[in-house]
Amino acid sequence: MHYKQNNKYKIIAQGLRPFSSSIPKTLKKYLKKGGYNYSNIVDNWTTMVDKKISDSCYPISIKMGKEMKNGTLILNVVHGKELEIEYAKSQIIDKINSFFGYDCISQINLKIIEEKIKLKKSKFNKIKNISKINKKIANVQNLELKKSLKNFLKAFDEKN
Repeated sequence: MHYKQNNKYKIIAQGLRPFSSSIPKTLKKYLKKGGYNYSNIVDNWTTMVDKKISDSCYPISIKMGKEMKNGTLILNVVHGKELEIEYAKSQIIDKINSFFGYDCISQINLKIIEEKIKLKKSKFNKIKNISKINKKIANVQNLELKKSLKNFLKAFDEKN
């Protein structure tokens, strides 16, 4: 790589450049803070740890030390399961570190929550007046659309 003076304003580097120079500065900041590690842990949580552990807790944040080593993982733990997770801490640390290939996590802190986050039930309840909807579907001129709407209504009715 050689450098070239351009009109006495700036120096332009020609040739191969390091990959880090092409990454935006904002992205570099998050990569240095360990955002990549956290997203990997969240995405692969159920495959990293046992089903029993993943049903009892989930990661909420990660605090990384210098040089992306000796991080602290913070887990939300369902009330009543904290003792199981406390005993499984070393197992969780070993699995995460083996996933990354280096000592990424050195300790785990537990944060107890009352219960798991429940999925909201559908706002759509059983349709009370199916006959009204059938009349409106009967007024549709397009045969393919009419058939699709009838199939949709039938599937929706079976689900609820």
